[in-house]
Amino acid sequence: MIAQAFATAAAALAFAAPAFAQEQVLNLYSARHYSTDEALYNDFTKATGIKINRVDADDAGILARLKAEGTASPADVILLVDAARLYKGEAEGLFKPIKSKMLDDAIPETLRSKATAEGTSWFGFSTRARVIVYDKVRVKRADVDSYEKLADPGNKGKICIRSGSHPYNLSLFGAVTEHLGEQKAEAWLKGVAGNLARDPKGGDTDQIKAVGSGECQIAVSNTYYIARLIRSTNPEDRALMERVGIVFPNQSSWGTHVNIAGGAVAKNSKHPEAAVKFLEYLASPPAQNYFANGNNEWPTAKGVTVSNPALKAMSNGDFKAETIPLSAVAGNQVKVQQMLDRVGFK
Repeated sequence: MIAQAFATAAAALAFAAPAFAQEQVLNLYSARHYSTDEALYNDFTKATGIKINRVDADDAGILARLKAEGTASPADVILLVDAARLYKGEAEGLFKPIKSKMLDDAIPETLRSKATAEGTSWFGFSTRARVIVYDKVRVKRADVDSYEKLADPGNKGKICIRSGSHPYNLSLFGAVTEHLGEQKAEAWLKGVAGNLARDPKGGDTDQIKAVGSGECQIAVSNTYYIARLIRSTNPEDRALMERVGIVFPNQSSWGTHVNIAGGAVAKNSKHPEAAVKFLEYLASPPAQNYFANGNNEWPTAKGVTVSNPALKAMSNGDFKAETIPLSAVAGNQVKVQQMLDRVGFK
């Protein structure tokens, strides 16, 4: 089915090849370290004849490299995996605002940067929810059905989480700040820090496994880590997912926090038209479905349905996501880090 969809996409994009006869290379700086993305890039090349040269690094490393290279940078397209980093890149003038009716029509306003007279600086192409995982034997679902309850005294000594300063948590905490206001958000962070079972360490998968082993009873994780475990053929992973429950928090209030992986055209791109075509390709239904099936992320483009069974199993087919602009969430990052330092959240 995916192969057939790619063939459709290739046919749809075939018109683009003649226009870029003199632009046969696109330089991509990517923080997406997912082997499954190779099919995306290969399909674009087959459809357009444009070869993709990829440089891999983390979000912070890519932004630092762009600043250091300046006008000599060969980068055409930037792919990052966190809204706060996209926001920072925009604020530091590292992206070229673009105008694309296709992208404006496909990507919701809350999942892209604010448009200016020059255009839009970045777009989100996939989302992941930040959810709560809990020990079904020792924790009641009702005690973890909102982010606010992570700070309840009844959850003292139960929580495992990765570093508070990790971009995934900074974005979650930035969203909570946007919903509650700074004063209440700082009190909440102090409560969560006081409820930790151990000092923050490891990645999201480590937190889930810590719940399974009994080291803690509650954890916070991005959904694609959970989906990988659900889809795993390893008996230990399957046993782990039988033991833990999954909650999409705040379904009766503002909705579950979502973050994005997104892209932008580099400010000094030598091939801006091809770069825009690549971003438009990432918003096409075949590419969007590959984000869902290849890396267990939700598509952002309107009208695209998800066929990934793990994503459907986690959310019973649907969930209420928060609707605040991610640009506002990202803008709270400095405040959040200051709060973390004040309350001693490592």
